[in-house]
Amino acid sequence: MLDINLLRNDPEKVRENIRKKFPDEKLPLVYEVIRMDREYRDAQQQADALRNKRKTVCKEIGGLMAKGLKEEAEAKKAEVAAAAEELAALEVKEEELKAEIRKRMLVIPNIIDDSVPIGKDDSENVEIERFGEPVVPAWEIPYHVDIMERLHGIELDPARETSGNGFYYLTGDIARLHSAILSYARDFMIDRGFTYVIPPFMIHGNVVSGVMSFAEMENMMYKIEGEDLYLIGTSEHSMIGKFIDTILEEDSLPRTLTSYSPCFRKEVGAHGIEERGVYRIHQFEKQEMVVICEPEDSPMWFDKLWNNTVEFFRSLDIPVRTLECCSGDLADLKVKSLDVEAWSPRQQKYFEVGSCSNLGDAQARRLGIRVRDKEKGNYFAHTLNNTVVAPPRMLIAFLENNLREDGSVAIPKPLQPYMGGQTELRVK
Repeated sequence: MLDINLLRNDPEKVRENIRKKFPDEKLPLVYEVIRMDREYRDAQQQADALRNKRKTVCKEIGGLMAKGLKEEAEAKKAEVAAAAEELAALEVKEEELKAEIRKRMLVIPNIIDDSVPIGKDDSENVEIERFGEPVVPAWEIPYHVDIMERLHGIELDPARETSGNGFYYLTGDIARLHSAILSYARDFMIDRGFTYVIPPFMIHGNVVSGVMSFAEMENMMYKIEGEDLYLIGTSEHSMIGKFIDTILEEDSLPRTLTSYSPCFRKEVGAHGIEERGVYRIHQFEKQEMVVICEPEDSPMWFDKLWNNTVEFFRSLDIPVRTLECCSGDLADLKVKSLDVEAWSPRQQKYFEVGSCSNLGDAQARRLGIRVRDKEKGNYFAHTLNNTVVAPPRMLIAFLENNLREDGSVAIPKPLQPYMGGQTELRVK
């Protein structure tokens, strides 16, 4: 959510930013907010004037009563009653206007960084850098589910019976590999100075609207029927929500956190749910990074966060590349975003395994997360998040890049301690 002062002082900057993101239907919202804001402030001024008048007249009534001028005092009381009625109407108007302004402000996009490439959708995202040499082996790489099934590691049919499409049972060594990757990711981030957290997996509606746009919520979140609770789509939601309505001391920043959680997503939209596969599913687990910092430090932390993901994947011998998200591919709250994509030898192309985002002060402004400054006054913090790893999608990259010609799968050294010393997976 933007600072209302930006719309008051430079509405064309906000409109130009909307044009860069291509949702032209939102352009009228800027002037709607400006008109309503003017009405809101007029109503506030009228209400303040009435409150001051009421105080003055109340004092006059006391003076008149002391002098025994009862008739004049009664006339003044009638004046106060009329003012009270008018004030009540103005207060209702203020609340209505405030709600309508906020409703529109929540869907006006955040101001994107000057470095963001301009483009309509993800097809215009820009490759930045490649890490590791992508290899296409001489033998055919099977579909990832086939690899897992040969290792007796996945059961999709029973999951369809219990839960429907978009669910799975992982078993045996594949299940252990899944847990090993998450445990390694946890320790990988702890070694980089991040504090490990396991957050709540359900959050209230006000936290949901604080961390994401309504459109995202509708397409992603599962609501618990009859309760003000939603299943999280990523631990970033409850991790940022942890700081709702707090004032942080400057010397306590940055807060660098790494969190584990299951994630639950409707996956409504063009991509859909696979009948057979674990790339896009309703339930998965993830290790996340979250940073709350001072505004001037957020660009530096943005680079640190995506670099952590690159280093994690490279430590497991998986080639990756980074992709700068263009303006049209940025969610409304994001200032800047970069995807990390892993190499798929089977498809001979890269696919997304993580996304790093700088949200500026958008989430902090919605949730009331401030930093204390005794001299200049409190200000809003900046928030960032990034995926360390999200199996089972990461299992696709891992299995394809570590598969041998004989069907066995090599286990890189960093993972071996988490796999009980195993150096490979073989068909039993």
